[in-house]
Amino acid sequence: MAAAAVGAILLASVTLYAVLGGADFGGGLWDLLAGGDRRGRAPRALIEESITPVWEANHVWLIFDLVIFWTAFPHAFAAVMTTAALPLWLAVAGIVLRGAGFAFRKELSRLPQQRAAGTTFAFSSLLTPFFMGTVAGAIASGQIPANAGHASLSAWTSATSLLTGLLFVGTCSYIAAVYLVGEAADRGDRSLQHYFTRRAQAAAIITGALSLATLAALHGSNAALFSRLTSRALALVIIAGLCGLAVLVLLTVGRPAGIRAIAALGVAAVVWGWGVAQYPVLLPGTAVTLTNAGAPQATLVALIVWSVIVALLIGPSFALLFTLQGRRLLHADEAEALPAVTSAGQTQPPAAPWGQPPADQNPVIRAIVLALVVLVAFFRRLQHC
Repeated sequence: MAAAAVGAILLASVTLYAVLGGADFGGGLWDLLAGGDRRGRAPRALIEESITPVWEANHVWLIFDLVIFWTAFPHAFAAVMTTAALPLWLAVAGIVLRGAGFAFRKELSRLPQQRAAGTTFAFSSLLTPFFMGTVAGAIASGQIPANAGHASLSAWTSATSLLTGLLFVGTCSYIAAVYLVGEAADRGDRSLQHYFTRRAQAAAIITGALSLATLAALHGSNAALFSRLTSRALALVIIAGLCGLAVLVLLTVGRPAGIRAIAALGVAAVVWGWGVAQYPVLLPGTAVTLTNAGAPQATLVALIVWSVIVALLIGPSFALLFTLQGRRLLHADEAEALPAVTSAGQTQPPAAPWGQPPADQNPVIRAIVLALVVLVAFFRRLQHC
C-alpha cells in the first residue's frame, strides 16, 4: 500500500513538471520560430516575460521526481539511469545550456551575442524534452532490462522511443502556446492572442497526430501496455482527447477563458493514463514492480510524510508566485522605484515606497505570506524540540 502511495506521489510530481516545466520548454520552440529580430520582437517579449519569474521554480518538480524515484525504487532507478545514460545526460546538458542561454541573452549587449544565446536557449528547449521522451518511450516499450549493466543505444532509438520524444516536444509546444494565448488575452493584446492562437491550433493538431502514431507504435512494441491503455486507462485517454478537442473549439471561436486549465487537464490525463496502464509494473517486460522493487516500508512511509510536508511548504509558495505573476507584479522596471522627473524639473516620489504595500494589494497574497511564516516558524520549533 505504501509503495502504491509513493508511486502516486511520483506520478503527481511528473504531472506538475509536465504542465509547468513543459510550458517553459515549449516557449523555447516558439522563441525559435518567432522569426527575425523585428518580426519576432513582440512574441519573444511575451515569452520572456511569462517564463522569467517561474522557469527556475518549475525545476523543483524534476528534482522531486528524481529524489522520490531513486529513494523509493532504487533498483528500477539504477536500471533506467544505466540503460538510458546517454539521452539522460543530453537532457541534463540541455537544461544547463537552456538556462545559460536564457539568462545571458538578457545581459549581453551585442546583437550577434544575443542571437547566439537565444539560439542556445531555443535549441536546448527542444533537445531536453525530446531526449526525456525517448527515455519514457524506452520504459513504456519494455526496453529497460531489470539488471542493466551498460548503456544501450537501441533501447531509446526504437520507433516507439523516437515518436515519444517527438510527442514530448509537441506537447510542450502545445501547452506553451495555449498558456501564451491566455497570457495575451489577460493583457488585452489581441494581436498576440491571434498570433499564438494559430500556433496553438497547429500544435494541437500535430500533437494529436503524434499521439495516434505513438499508440500505433506501442501496439507493436508492447501489446500488453497498449491493451491496458485501451481498457483499464481508456477513460483517461478519452478525457485527454476531449480536452484537446475542447481547446481547439474554444480557440476557433475566440473564447480563451479556461483553456489553460483544460489544456493542463488534458496533459495530466495523458500522464496518469500511462501510469494507470502500467501499474503495478515499473519496468514493462520485467518482473520489477512497485512492491518487489521498493525500498523498505519505513523508508516509504517516511517519503509519504515528507512529501506531505513539502507540499505544505511548496504549495503556498507556488500559489504566491503565480498570483504575483498573474497580477504582473514581478516585472516592475527599476526606473519605477526612482523619483519621476516632471517637465518643470521637479521630482516626484515613487508611487509605492519600499516597506509600504500598495493600497490594492490582494488579501490572498497576505494570507499566503502569513501561512508561509507560520509554517517556517512551526518547523523551526520542531527542530529545537
